[in-house]
Amino acid sequence: MSETAIDFLIDKAEAIRRSIFKIICDGGGGHIPASLSIVEILVALYYKYLNITSKTIGDPDRDRFILSKGHSCVSLYAVLADLAFFDKSALSTFGKSGTILGGHPDMHKIPGVEASTGALGHGFPFGAGAALAGKLDSKNYRVVVLMGDGECQEGTVWEAAMFAAQHKLDNLCAIIDYNQFQAMDTLQSIVSVSPLADKWQAFGWHVREVDGHNIWQLTEALAALPFQQGLPSMIIANTIKGKGVSFMENSAIWHYRMPTEAEMRVACEELKIEELKIEE
Repeated sequence: MSETAIDFLIDKAEAIRRSIFKIICDGGGGHIPASLSIVEILVALYYKYLNITSKTIGDPDRDRFILSKGHSCVSLYAVLADLAFFDKSALSTFGKSGTILGGHPDMHKIPGVEASTGALGHGFPFGAGAALAGKLDSKNYRVVVLMGDGECQEGTVWEAAMFAAQHKLDNLCAIIDYNQFQAMDTLQSIVSVSPLADKWQAFGWHVREVDGHNIWQLTEALAALPFQQGLPSMIIANTIKGKGVSFMENSAIWHYRMPTEAEMRVACEELKIEELKIEE
């Protein structure tokens, strides 16, 4: 990719990060750090890799993206609205009565959402099934699933991993948001999934690790898919939970917490947005 193209994606990621913060603060609650950690991943996917637009959401040949870590949905909402899957005015309704934008994505209400997710460990098996369907129907679409690292403690994840390898689903790519935090503690303190790359390789996947905030590395990895014919592909994206807001970065207490007025001012300065007020 050219430097101009990379710069566009970097600028887009900064704009999406600002949008996420505003949406959640206006709505009065949400998972800010988990949403901020996946911004560059979604930007690389939607603005460079995925073959899907607001005009092709019903096309059987479209690529499929599934956000298995559904609690990070505000990132997806910001991207889909920016790409005109639905009107941007809907973003201001997040967290309010009658909204289509709930705390987890709803495929029956939100254009562009392929699967209703939230219960961890469900989106990835759904994606494996979609990839198998594509193979059986001789379709060329790709399936990408974004998971959380804590989600890899779920047994359904490893069942689906074995299934995908056995059926040679090289049209399937899973990406893990490896920020090494879950809920209110570190992954290491709760249930460690290390060595993560070795585990996925042992289950028959071709694995690459990247800096999950480096647009160049992300787009380069996506352009190389599938990494090996006949094998499903895994991208382990090393990320920072709360990326972009200094006091939220790698701090477990921010899993689901709203900033005070003083913290809000700091965050707005760092994200370069106009000062916001907390919804009462």
